[in-house]
Amino acid sequence: MDILLFNVTTAALMVLMFKGGLALVGQSTLGRRRIPWAAVALTGLALAGVALQLCWSGAMGALDADPSKSGWWRVVTSVFMQNGGIGGAAWNIATLAAVAAFANWFWGAPLTLGLFAAGILLPEQIDKLWGQTSHSTDPRNFAGSSGATYFLGATLAAALLLRGGADENPGEAVGQGSDDEGAGRGKAVRKNRLLALGVPALGLAMWFAQENGHGLVSDYGFALGAVAWAAFRTVLHPDRDLRQPPRTTVASLTGLVRRRTRSIG
Repeated sequence: MDILLFNVTTAALMVLMFKGGLALVGQSTLGRRRIPWAAVALTGLALAGVALQLCWSGAMGALDADPSKSGWWRVVTSVFMQNGGIGGAAWNIATLAAVAAFANWFWGAPLTLGLFAAGILLPEQIDKLWGQTSHSTDPRNFAGSSGATYFLGATLAAALLLRGGADENPGEAVGQGSDDEGAGRGKAVRKNRLLALGVPALGLAMWFAQENGHGLVSDYGFALGAVAWAAFRTVLHPDRDLRQPPRTTVASLTGLVRRRTRSIG
């Protein structure tokens, strides 16, 4: 029962992050956005890690984060190993792809990669500041991308709290539309901010009630996301694809793949 509750709350936290990512970039804008190459790269590395595990039986032993083994590279390489079975690996890779895509569209590729790297390296250092120097001996914690993914997803929640949501029609003039539309926008912003606050709140609850590390790293990510928004908000351009449509969009690539599939079939 404890394991089931652990999995349910962990999944619920990701659902909040996913809905927050959609609210931040705008669900109706996804097809008009460019290919999120940083997300493609991170997902490709995760898939390559799984392929390596299938081809090399010693991959996990050489690359995981088992604290009983030495190797400076393990903290990074363990993120791209998976040890949760087929279901766990599929969940980790799918959530990584989705969260990294939202982050790519909002933060931009360089900052997305930097925040993901922070999600790998920072939690352990922060734990040391709080005096938590012991390492988990649970083999389930020796590998997997979920920690860095939840960290990255929480940065989006922080940005959603501070920004309020997406501007899905950036070309419209200020003041255009009726008072009802303005009231609807204000209601949506309040709803989005409550959604964003749910991430650190549930994260803390998960940590104190279950010692669920996904909750703790999410709070770390939320804090860093707030700092990143304050530091880089003037140079971020999350609506650039809506103002200046890219040559290749998600919708155009999807359509091309569908046409090629039909022609082959």
